Amino acid sequence: MLQRYLNSSAVSPGLSRGLAGGLLLILFLYGFLAQAEERLVAPGHGVLQTAIDAANSGDTLILGSGIYTGSVSIHKPLSLIGNQSSVIDGEGTAHIMTVSAPDVLIKNLKLQHSGNNLNTEDSAIFITDVGDRARIESNYFENNLIGIYLKGPESVVVSNNVIIGSQFHRINDRGNGIYLWDTPGSVIKNNDIRYGRDGIFVTTSRNNVFHGNRLRDLRFAIHYMYTQDSEVTENISINNHVGFALMFSDRIVARENQSVGDHERGLFFNFANYSVIEGNRVSGGAEKCVFIYNANYNQINNNAFEDCRIGIHFTAGSEKNEIYSNAFINNRTQVKYVGTRHIEWSKDGQGNYWSDNATFDIDANGIADQVYKPNDLVDQIVWRHPMAKLLLNSPAVKLLKWAQSEFPGLHPGGVTDSVPLMLAPPVRVVTFKKLSNG
Repeated sequence: MLQRYLNSSAVSPGLSRGLAGGLLLILFLYGFLAQAEERLVAPGHGVLQTAIDAANSGDTLILGSGIYTGSVSIHKPLSLIGNQSSVIDGEGTAHIMTVSAPDVLIKNLKLQHSGNNLNTEDSAIFITDVGDRARIESNYFENNLIGIYLKGPESVVVSNNVIIGSQFHRINDRGNGIYLWDTPGSVIKNNDIRYGRDGIFVTTSRNNVFHGNRLRDLRFAIHYMYTQDSEVTENISINNHVGFALMFSDRIVARENQSVGDHERGLFFNFANYSVIEGNRVSGGAEKCVFIYNANYNQINNNAFEDCRIGIHFTAGSEKNEIYSNAFINNRTQVKYVGTRHIEWSKDGQGNYWSDNATFDIDANGIADQVYKPNDLVDQIVWRHPMAKLLLNSPAVKLLKWAQSEFPGLHPGGVTDSVPLMLAPPVRVVTFKKLSNG
């Protein structure tokens, strides 16, 4: 009957072919969904791989409480769902799970004991370049070299997982919590990552989103290399060597992240250009709140940099950034710049707030009545010749400081804020949602 209708004169040949194609697709999808089943899989050695091999595409494998041992290859679209007491144990051999099919869901499992060889990139979950649109949700990872490795798939979502990395070896010889390579459109959100090397490491990718993750006790919390047009938003870095490192990457939006108690640098930009760094907070005593090395054309505004030895250190030709509406609070040295160029840190009548700027605002417009220069000739002498610190209280140095204040032409260059703010701009404090599985 359908064919007679499509062949009738009331339907044009082109429309007939289009309707036929659409109806065949609907019938195919209906048949595909009708065949999908839920299959219960009991614990044991090798039983999960046997169940995967026997399943049809689109099936859901329900895993019970207990230990499933042996490595697993997922080579067709499937869902693997546990109850958080479902343990997949790789027994220390290579990848625990290899995903080589699209549209795979892995949820509510515990994955432990991957291999321990960085040369073979041993991972708890290893997703190949055909594993597009995989979803890795609400799992618990422990005692693995690399937690999750996305090697080439598109549009993967990794969310609400707890990843506890290794603490043995030197930190540089450990694996990353989540490793991304050439995986455009992938989203990493609301994960809790601790120990290992880097929390999230991405290289040679684009259009990624890292949102709402908590990253602790690592080398770098989030580490970018050769990745473009991506977002880093509302993440919290705690007690790492470096918080957020953007390197050789352009057009990144880093917004409303926190670095708390990181040791060396809260934010680090190395050959990172044309990016927006906005609404972030660095606090807790880092060596440098921000280090900028040969990074230009970035917009850095509405951030708070607090209690660091150096607020911002920039060098190697990093003078072409817009830096305004930030708060520099209680840093031992607010700005370190060794150079002779005169650089203005304000935009459209908005400067920055400097906690050590003892000044007045007679007209009560929120702008200090005098310009602010966070580094002077004495600072530059000390940075170039550290032994000169012994002379800081000498009459010669005091005379030099007085001469600079009375004769501004003696200033050798450096940062000037022509419209410094009297009050610190508000910066939103991000809170991390505790995950139910950790």
